[in-house]
Amino acid sequence: MSVPVITFFNNKGGVGKTSLVYHLAWMFSELGKRVVAIDLDPQANLTSAFLSEDDLEVLWDVDATGERRGTVYQCLRPLTRVGDILDPQTQRINPRLHLVPGDLGLAGFEDQLSYQWHAAMGSSDLYKPFRVLSAFWLLAQKAAAQHDADVILADVGPNLGAINRSALIASDHVIIPLAADLFSLQGLRNLGPTLRAWRADWAKRLDNWPTPEFDLPRGAMQPEGYIVMQHADRLSRPVRAYKKWVDRIPATYRESILGEAPSALLAPTDAHCLARLKHYRSLMPMAQEARKPIFQLASADGAIGSHAAAVKDAWSDFKALAVSILERTNLATEAVAE
Repeated sequence: MSVPVITFFNNKGGVGKTSLVYHLAWMFSELGKRVVAIDLDPQANLTSAFLSEDDLEVLWDVDATGERRGTVYQCLRPLTRVGDILDPQTQRINPRLHLVPGDLGLAGFEDQLSYQWHAAMGSSDLYKPFRVLSAFWLLAQKAAAQHDADVILADVGPNLGAINRSALIASDHVIIPLAADLFSLQGLRNLGPTLRAWRADWAKRLDNWPTPEFDLPRGAMQPEGYIVMQHADRLSRPVRAYKKWVDRIPATYRESILGEAPSALLAPTDAHCLARLKHYRSLMPMAQEARKPIFQLASADGAIGSHAAAVKDAWSDFKALAVSILERTNLATEAVAE
């Protein structure tokens, strides 16, 4: 049985998606879940959030044989020749959290994914096309098996290219981080039809290989809701510049992502709104310096006074969001106490 994959995706960048994945990976592990985070963004921002520059230099330094398998691309590189996927060497972040690091070289895998997407509809020799197209899912499942993981969290780049198409094929659940602005609203309108098209196109390819020689992802891509990121509060409500767009998100989400009739519901009462997260601007530099999530900052890190109160708020916010996601994805079993 495969381990569920939750992918955080928005084709509009700059919404705080990678920071969200980073903090939720930590929070899930704090709640007792065994987590594998996989960085499928060629910019590797999630990896740089978890690891130091010294660690990255070692990971990305591939020798002449190309046999390192510390990153996503290094594991998949043999597929571009005549080899197969290598077992990942994950990075241990804490006892219940492991990372499959990203790699700037992953951008070079895009051409293979594009070519094999068409080849998968052929009439013969389907092993290689499906091995390439399902490579992200297979790699994530290998990493999950190594650590008996309960859940896999995937971070992807902000685009609708071939890399993200294969990342979404690997996904059981999709969560959409949004900024409250016109660009995120337009992104929703593009994203919904794209997800439906990818889901249908992958189903056609699965039908074209009715007796596969290895396990393949279902490509469910089930939308589980959206998260409004980085809003500024005034009297516990978004300021006017944000409120205009927050109020438009529910109808656009229902119409574009779910294919339902639009509704006039407001975000705070919308069942598809998982959370509205504060920016926590003052805590981010501290967290980056300490290389830890903002809700783990201590007085030794500079979190004193109002910052200490903000750390407690962040803990409550991310715990509530994590629990909500676990419930939506049917993963909300009794957790191990930290």
